[in-house]
Amino acid sequence: MKAIAIRTYGGPDVVEYTELPDPKVGPDSVLVRVKAAGVNPVDWQIREGRLDGLMDVHFPLIMGWDLAGVVQGVGGAVTEFRPGDEVIGYVRKDAVEHGTYAELVSAPVRTLARKPAALDWAQAGGLPLAGLTARQSLVGALALKPGELLLVHGAAGGVGCLAVQLAVAIGARVIGTAGPRNHDFLRSLGAEPVAHGEGLAERLRALAPDGVDAALDLVGGGEPLEISAQLVADPSRLASVVDYGVVALGGHYVFVRPDAEGLAELAALADAGKLRVPVASTFPLAQAASAQALNAEGRTRGKIVLLVD
Repeated sequence: MKAIAIRTYGGPDVVEYTELPDPKVGPDSVLVRVKAAGVNPVDWQIREGRLDGLMDVHFPLIMGWDLAGVVQGVGGAVTEFRPGDEVIGYVRKDAVEHGTYAELVSAPVRTLARKPAALDWAQAGGLPLAGLTARQSLVGALALKPGELLLVHGAAGGVGCLAVQLAVAIGARVIGTAGPRNHDFLRSLGAEPVAHGEGLAERLRALAPDGVDAALDLVGGGEPLEISAQLVADPSRLASVVDYGVVALGGHYVFVRPDAEGLAELAALADAGKLRVPVASTFPLAQAASAQALNAEGRTRGKIVLLVD
């Protein structure tokens, strides 16, 4: 099969479009022919070796944790899926080696859900990691409730635009920080946009003079957490997916976990018209290095997705 792999840590130059053996399929896994694979910051961070101290890594390493595709075969103990089923998955395994930037992926059933019919392949491929990150932040860490006021830093990005929609679906009011070019986009999702940068604290106080109930940091760099800590009455209503320093403030650091039930709920929201996945750019699988470079710039609106055909 064709796949995107690395044989050592490094920059974009270590990324190879190469031929590798088809994956083995365990008793509780299915073989998925990949149609699309989402590109996420963790992908190029793994490529650079930033997670080496946290996870077992084996080379050659096929990158990627997101997929949307069609089931080609099933393990002997699998009853949840059958060949021909269209699925989405956040396929993070215990060791980093057999990722989703490939034509074929062996995916444990615990990482999969049925693809929402309302999304095309690119949109579906961009949903799993970002959607679960948003859901586990809002529903899990922050326990967001209807009628509450949520602040999202970096609201126009891949996770942010989904977090805004999930919060709106819950029934919360949402304030989202973003550059001015993304303000109309955020309004279309149901958020009240605020420009980031100098004077952010004052602009937020103008919109929320009594503070906010909860805050989600998708930016990092210290300032978003500092400002958020001043706006929430309860520090346990702070969460960040990028800054572990949130724990010292009494908040939650979120590292997304595979969750088939959560994926299924995201798919149901998409099919109900309450969740869309904005796709900023698509690239063919062979151009994964370029897709990662664009993702690393951190200025895209929505998701970057690899199309596998």
